[in-house]
Amino acid sequence: MHDVSTPDDPGRRYLACVVDLVQEVLDTQWDVITEAARVVAAAMGGRREIHAFGSGHSHMLAEELYYRAGGLADVRPILFEGLMLHANASLSTRLERLPGLAREILDAHGVATGDVLFVFSNSGRNQVTTELAAEAGVRGLTVIAVTSVTHSQATTPRGGGRRLLELADIVIDNRGALGDAAVEVPGFARRVAPTSTAVGAAIVNAVVAQSVGFAVAAGIEPRVYASSNVDTGDAINDAILGRS
Repeated sequence: MHDVSTPDDPGRRYLACVVDLVQEVLDTQWDVITEAARVVAAAMGGRREIHAFGSGHSHMLAEELYYRAGGLADVRPILFEGLMLHANASLSTRLERLPGLAREILDAHGVATGDVLFVFSNSGRNQVTTELAAEAGVRGLTVIAVTSVTHSQATTPRGGGRRLLELADIVIDNRGALGDAAVEVPGFARRVAPTSTAVGAAIVNAVVAQSVGFAVAAGIEPRVYASSNVDTGDAINDAILGRS
């Protein structure tokens, strides 16, 4: 016997929720997405670098911007392994709350005045995220945050400082709920299925697309990767990377 799918299935409700949130982003966040895209286009035109950072699951959005078919070649993600989940998930949670780590990460990575930094954090409350954003601002970078305003405003920042949304130059709200998980399942006590990654990926790719549009309109030739899995892809990417 086959299961009968219904409109109230949790999986269907999750997909509908993501669709609704992306529409909310379009309806409410377009002005700040456009502002972010102008900053990124200016960075491309000025040969500045675009950095991207997130801890825990948010690091996936930093990788979403990096070495991607149809993505910008001028992106340098800040990928500190201790803050990712594959080695030790509980350690990554402890490290993202560690004061002083952000400055060391930024020193090791290397940034310059005029660069752009994307910071991804659904809660925007942990020290490594807030300290990184603050330090980047001191060093002359434009900081673009992708965060949940609802979640962030419902919690207190750790370490007694400020939230990411209070530190960034540009704040894009992913419109997510407190706790990120979005779907209620009858008979189960907690909501399931987070939205921040799916909606965050849509946001960053909207910024990429719009920034390329702005760059082309300004006579700037964007450096954009092709898929390595089309016949011409390797040659295009080798030329971008100076390997041809």
